[in-house]
Amino acid sequence: MDAMNPAASEAAHFRYLMAIRGWVRFPALIAPGLLGALREELDECYATWRAIQLRNGVAEATDGTLHHLAGRGGAVDRFLAGLPLHDEITGFLGGGPYVLNACGAYLNRPDTSAYVGRIHRDVRGFSAPYVLMINMLVMLDDFTEENGASWMLSGSHHHPDRPPDEVFLAHAERNTGRAGDVVLFDSHLWHCAGVNRSAAPRRALTIGYTRPFVKPQMDYTRMGPEPRDEALRQLLGFNARVPDSLDAYYQPPERRSYRADQG
Repeated sequence: MDAMNPAASEAAHFRYLMAIRGWVRFPALIAPGLLGALREELDECYATWRAIQLRNGVAEATDGTLHHLAGRGGAVDRFLAGLPLHDEITGFLGGGPYVLNACGAYLNRPDTSAYVGRIHRDVRGFSAPYVLMINMLVMLDDFTEENGASWMLSGSHHHPDRPPDEVFLAHAERNTGRAGDVVLFDSHLWHCAGVNRSAAPRRALTIGYTRPFVKPQMDYTRMGPEPRDEALRQLLGFNARVPDSLDAYYQPPERRSYRADQG
C-alpha cells in the first residue's frame, strides 16, 4: 500500500477486502444523535408497515421488516443525504453515479423469524465479476451473537450457487459490532440474520445501491415531492427517470429526465 497517501492506502485496503472476503465493517460512523432518531423512526413506523403486511397476507414472512423507508423526509432521509462511505460505494460500482435500489430495516425481534433468517443473497441473478449492486447494513444496536448478529460467508460472492446449510454454518462468520458501525458487502455474498435470543430487538438499516440503469425495487420518484438536496435527488433516482412522452424525451441535456452521466 502507498504509505505516502493514506486515502489511497485505505481505498486499496477496501478493494482488496471486498475482492477476497466480500464484506468490510467500518466502526463508529453514525453519530449518537442520529442513531437515536433512526431507532425512534423505525419504532414509530413499524405499526403502519405491519398493518399493511397483515392486510395483504404476507405477515409470516415479513415479521420485523420495514421496506422502502426513503422519501418520507425524516431521519432516514437525513442519513441518506449525508451518506457515509460515498467514495467506497462509487468505486465499487465502477466510479460513476449510483442510485438507491432499496432502503429498509430489520428489527430482528426476540424469538421471531422472517425471510432474512434464511441463507440468501440480495440479488437474484449472478453477474460477477461485473457488479451491479452493493449492500449497506447500518447497526442501530450492538450486534452480538446472543441477539442475532448476521452470518456472513466470506468469499461466497464468487460462487453462483447457494451453499449447503452445513457448509454455510461451518464456515460463516458472525458480523458482530457496535451501534453506529456500518458494513458494506457485495450483494452476491451469501448471508443470513441470526436468531435473537436476547430480550430486546436488534435493529438495523438494510440498504442497497445500484448503477443507475438498474430498476429500483420502488419508484421513489413517484412516492413524494422532488427533494431540493442534489445528493438526495441523485440517490432517489430523479436523474435516471425514464421519459414518459416524446416531449419529455426531446429535451436539451440539462433538462432530460435521464441524464447523460447515469450510465
